[in-house]
Amino acid sequence: MSQQIIEKFVQLLSPLAVEHKPDCTSVSAVIDQWMHALCTDSQLYCNKQISTSAKLKSQIFGVLAQESLLFDSKSLHRMIFDEKTLSPTVSPKFRFIDLFAGIGGIRIGAQLNGGACVFSSEFDSFAQKTYAANYGEVPFGDITLIDAPNIPDHDLLLAGFPCQPFSYSGRCEGFEDKTRGTLFFDVLRILEEKTPKFALLENVKGFKSHDKGKTMSIALKALDEAGYDTYWKILNSYDFGVPQYRERWYCVAIHKSLKTREFTFPEGQGRSVKLRDIIDLNDESPSLKLTKFELDRIKFHFEHYKKTARVQHDNAMYEPHTKKGRHGVYSFLKSDGSLRFHVGDHAKTQIQEAFYACLDTYAPTIIANRVPKLWDIGRKLSVIESLRLQGFPDKFSFPVSNAQAYKQLGNSVTVNVVAAIVDKILELDG
Repeated sequence: MSQQIIEKFVQLLSPLAVEHKPDCTSVSAVIDQWMHALCTDSQLYCNKQISTSAKLKSQIFGVLAQESLLFDSKSLHRMIFDEKTLSPTVSPKFRFIDLFAGIGGIRIGAQLNGGACVFSSEFDSFAQKTYAANYGEVPFGDITLIDAPNIPDHDLLLAGFPCQPFSYSGRCEGFEDKTRGTLFFDVLRILEEKTPKFALLENVKGFKSHDKGKTMSIALKALDEAGYDTYWKILNSYDFGVPQYRERWYCVAIHKSLKTREFTFPEGQGRSVKLRDIIDLNDESPSLKLTKFELDRIKFHFEHYKKTARVQHDNAMYEPHTKKGRHGVYSFLKSDGSLRFHVGDHAKTQIQEAFYACLDTYAPTIIANRVPKLWDIGRKLSVIESLRLQGFPDKFSFPVSNAQAYKQLGNSVTVNVVAAIVDKILELDG
């Protein structure tokens, strides 16, 4: 019955949504986010050249009333979210927007702290499918095509923006001009227009040293000129309850008008969690098994490692002119239990060729094209184990291929880290 009513909502609101839909975004995305806003008593996404959020709400209520479909927010919340994995609270403590949303890892961290998402945007169509399956809303599309005034008011802006080089023309440009043409510029223009109290930005560890530090310096100065004090730190997921060595750059921006005390990042909870805590030892799926080549060389290492700590492997299979052919491949078991294979080029400090974790250690950083592997059980992590590695709940679902699921998790954030940072941000808003 709930699904039939929601379908009726969509049918009735579609003509209205078309008027407010930006390019690159589906009508479904507009309606989904309108319905969520009604659930949490939030502003609606609204084309300000046509209407205001308040007038648009009245229009929507009028359309629904004609069909006797008016519901209170709690009833509407039950209809929309009862079968969804991750639903917002009906009485949010704060409201946030989720830019470059991916599959919503940052969103979960905010929702765990009592927040409600009032706008989401994600360009990738596969990530949009996963996002919709778990949060009940299709994200808006390309953020560069969305006018900032139309975005609902919010307290916290969340953005895992891509690392892109900024321009240097030699002229006396403003810092906003230097970021123009990058996706960070879209974060800036939304901050300047909507002036939320806080922003939480995330990027790869290398952002701090990109272009000899100039990129981060430009970004922080631009945020300062947009009216925000900034605090940044490299945090490791391994310190926040997941067995993954994942260092990322996090920045908290606080609007200068708040005049709060200085922000301090969470310290984490130690590194007691191991891969054994998230692995299902009964999962013997053939698709997870390491290749014969990998299993053979792991076996070779343990047959010889007691004779020499650094085991040399047969490099006859490699062309003599290649690095592996010239320098050979070696393996080494570290004291933490991880097994490393490297090319023995001392001039390049022995280039790492492969990394195998074990049950009693941590995984390397999961990235889009690399799934952590364990030498002691002879397989890679499953999708659900990779979810746990990033702090996602087991109930999180993927309506895409396993290859896409791994890619999406590798591009996501660790939920535990974001939740801890948002918790610290909220301490400033007491």
